[in-house]
Amino acid sequence: MDDFTWQRSLSLRRQRIRRQKLGLLAAAIFCILAAIGIWHECFYAKTPEYALQQVQTAIEKRDAEAFARYVNLDLLTSQAYDDLTVDLFAYDATLTPKTRILFEKFYVLVKPELTRGAKEAILRRVESGVWTLPDGTDILKGRQLGIDFERFLERMQLRNTTLVSVGHIAHDGSTATADIHVREDCTGTEFTLALVLEQADDGRWQVAYIKNYRDYLDTIAPLINKDIADYIDATKPIIDDANETFAHQRATFAALNKTKDGSLGTRQRERIADFLEDDVIPALKKRQAALDEIDVPNGAGYLAQQRRLSTETTVSAWQHYIKGLREDRPSEYDTAETLLKQELAIDLRIDDIIKHTAVSKNIPNLP
Repeated sequence: MDDFTWQRSLSLRRQRIRRQKLGLLAAAIFCILAAIGIWHECFYAKTPEYALQQVQTAIEKRDAEAFARYVNLDLLTSQAYDDLTVDLFAYDATLTPKTRILFEKFYVLVKPELTRGAKEAILRRVESGVWTLPDGTDILKGRQLGIDFERFLERMQLRNTTLVSVGHIAHDGSTATADIHVREDCTGTEFTLALVLEQADDGRWQVAYIKNYRDYLDTIAPLINKDIADYIDATKPIIDDANETFAHQRATFAALNKTKDGSLGTRQRERIADFLEDDVIPALKKRQAALDEIDVPNGAGYLAQQRRLSTETTVSAWQHYIKGLREDRPSEYDTAETLLKQELAIDLRIDDIIKHTAVSKNIPNLP
């Protein structure tokens, strides 16, 4: 055999060995991937760790359907509602025993609608990335149900809680408890929630409820109440002075609107428009400017925001009303009326916060 033939034989042999090695390597990789797939499908996909990972991924990808698959929202919102309302009126000394019982029964009666609203709000938050309120003909819009759903969500602390990290997960048969480290954004308070997961018949795990949600509320609420109480005290002179001014303006407004036949004349409409433009709106803006000068404690940010929103809504309502007066346009009156209804809802919310803060001073753990 000559050298050329020998070298060619060696080259072919090396190529054959290389192909065999590559084939073995490919087979090994396939086996490894198949094993990983089997492990993932049969084992890891049926673990609480996987369920929590899927929840986080669903939030990141705004996949509400996947989120609902791994979170038992019906049970979660039901348990959270009970924890929030269990002693809602326990420290309100203004309530008689009979009235307290009526309120408690009312909250039991409206529970299905409020938990439904909370569940839908969570799913909208996952899908859109922002918190939105019920709209259209939803009974939770405004105060149709006798409940301010906006305030209800705020008290649940859903919108103010940020996930920091996932800690230890303890397994116990078909249940598991995960340590979820969170931060309450208003006060900067860090807390470890005990998230309970349960395994379904198909092996899939779901977040079921928060074991220590009530403890979380009891930790955060006094801090927020303290900040709100301090803010209320700091702004009391401004509010009292403005309320005195507004009382006089309401009397003047009523006098300017007096008619013999229920119809406003051209000159009368102009005087009312001038009064609103020159006195009422500047007084509203003056009060807000004074409030803006006050340092707002972190926990009182929501109340300060609602006051600012009330001012802006009221000013906008009066501006449309002025336009209606000067141009005799019914559509502007309708817009003003709608805005004033919104402002009334905001003011009722503000009153609720202030009343709740006053009642909370009787709660033992309020610093």
